[in-house]
Amino acid sequence: MRKLPNFFVVGAAKAGTTSLYYYLKQHPEIYMSPIKEPHFFSKDINVNLFRKHYRKTVSIDTKNYFSKPKLKELPSVFITEYEDYVQLFREVKDEKAIGEASVSYLYSKVAAREIYKFNPNSKIIIILRDPIERAYSHYIMDLRSGFTDEADFIKAVINDYNKLQKGWGISNLYIELGLYYEQVKRYLEVFPKENVKIILYDDYKNQTEKVIKEIFLFLDVDSNFLPDISKKYNSGAVPKYLKFNKMVREIYSEIRSFIPQRILNILREIYANVFWERNYKTISNEERKILLEFFRDDIEKLSNLIEKDLTIWLS
Repeated sequence: MRKLPNFFVVGAAKAGTTSLYYYLKQHPEIYMSPIKEPHFFSKDINVNLFRKHYRKTVSIDTKNYFSKPKLKELPSVFITEYEDYVQLFREVKDEKAIGEASVSYLYSKVAAREIYKFNPNSKIIIILRDPIERAYSHYIMDLRSGFTDEADFIKAVINDYNKLQKGWGISNLYIELGLYYEQVKRYLEVFPKENVKIILYDDYKNQTEKVIKEIFLFLDVDSNFLPDISKKYNSGAVPKYLKFNKMVREIYSEIRSFIPQRILNILREIYANVFWERNYKTISNEERKILLEFFRDDIEKLSNLIEKDLTIWLS
């Protein structure tokens, strides 16, 4: 009998889901998909429309991948076939909680319903970060990944917001991914309230052990287990030379499938040490003021919806 996922970390993007994935994975009663983000239930996101560079980073030869006896850990791959998706959980033994962590599920307009159809008893975990801080973190990641070479944060956001062709994998969605009200409402309308756990990123960051314990309780696994939370994941860095970095990342996306992973890891580390800057400026008060106008109404509606004080996001 197949054992399939019964909980989903659905986002938000750039809100600590990668670290949570690794903390959950350490628990002996929890099984996490080897592909952290399989995106299977985001049925309204069309991989064929993705810009070339991004499409290559989230695509694999699934036949070759699933032919291996041990599935390799990967960050993000758009899995579209049901049989491929269920194979991600073929190594489940007697774990009680089985999950994955696809951040596109919060943005997708259909993922909540699709997950419910798949398993109406699913438990949903949502981490919400100040949308302005989230947008800035997303921008820094895109600089590093070569998805933008615009040195001015506000220009990058406004240009992306005004694009005619928009969507996951098509544009960067700095604003859209932080408009949480409708995204969260979709889950609260489909799932029982007790099956949806909403966490604020600042609580998760500042009281990690406490929040992890709450999540273990929510998933009905041993809450006394303490994972190693010392390692930081997806720590920020920006390239020193933006256009050069974008060119390098595009070349990397073309050749990475032909180079052994061990060699890739060495090359990435060398490149990061030489060409990345880890001490970069934080978002300014003026930039916050500009972006707050995009988010103010949504934050106020979200606060009422989830019954949490979000005043700090409005300052």
